Amino acid sequence: MTKETLFSKNLAQKKLNVVRGFDAALPLVWTAWTDRKILDQWWAPKPYMAETKIMDFSEGGLWMYCMVGPAGDRTWCRVDYHKIEPYKSISSTVGFCDEQGVENADFPKMHWKQEFSETEDGTKVNVEISFDKIEDLETIVQMGFQEGFTAGLSNLDLYLSTHFKIRQELKTSNAARVTTYLNFPGKTEEAFNFYKGVFNGEFTGVGLRRFGDIEMPKEMPPMSAADQKLIIHAELTIMAGHVLMATDSPESMGFKMEHGNNMHINLEPESKAETKRLFDALSAGGIVTMPLQEMFWGAYFASFTDQYGINWMLNYQEKK
Repeated sequence: MTKETLFSKNLAQKKLNVVRGFDAALPLVWTAWTDRKILDQWWAPKPYMAETKIMDFSEGGLWMYCMVGPAGDRTWCRVDYHKIEPYKSISSTVGFCDEQGVENADFPKMHWKQEFSETEDGTKVNVEISFDKIEDLETIVQMGFQEGFTAGLSNLDLYLSTHFKIRQELKTSNAARVTTYLNFPGKTEEAFNFYKGVFNGEFTGVGLRRFGDIEMPKEMPPMSAADQKLIIHAELTIMAGHVLMATDSPESMGFKMEHGNNMHINLEPESKAETKRLFDALSAGGIVTMPLQEMFWGAYFASFTDQYGINWMLNYQEKK
């Protein structure tokens, strides 16, 4: 399965077709296309950022977001969902609008159908985009759609390959473990050296791993020297065997740090049954950001905020 973004154009049928493979399980790829928090991290081509205003992912619902430029300029778009087959396909109408969601008739509408399918080594996403007129298709192409969408899909590939795969290196036994996972807007190394000194701790697991240590997809725009030096994953054992983990989440990479989303309690239960029990109990009355499910890196994983506003991760991964 190629991870190259493949574009084709059929003028007779007034259609664009985009195919992209991902080295990730279908449930994870589906979640990345349907969760507003994850969409905001990869949808926009850099240096733009996506910012969701409304998302109701249901038949008859809509997603309204804006593309925020480096100078603060905003371009608003809306996606109206028509038919959703979970983990299989999404049909929608996509167009430009104003901040209130009113259609901007100066730009063409697009009719999208996204199909998701499992492959031997991951997931394939096929996107068919139909237009009312050939002129509408040509207008969208001239606006740079191919280049922008390709960059966005490369952002998604980076998200899938770095935010989760690295965790499979960290599980050294089947013993239960509780860790604390932190996010910083670029100061992970500074903070962890500070904590190391305070607690006389030691870096464990992969220690401090930088973004520059990870092989990036070939379609990704070059990462700045400053961003390459940032930390993709840190692990520090402090006192009584407790482990702090962290990553840098800078705005230059499309992240949006907010008060309250910079810390999770990370639970690694010793069995799948106990993971399910903890999820059912802790998430009741809360907000589930990623449902409990099998993930491509071999873990039974979930993330959510409980009814009291505390962020949790559950990660059961049997050590082979």
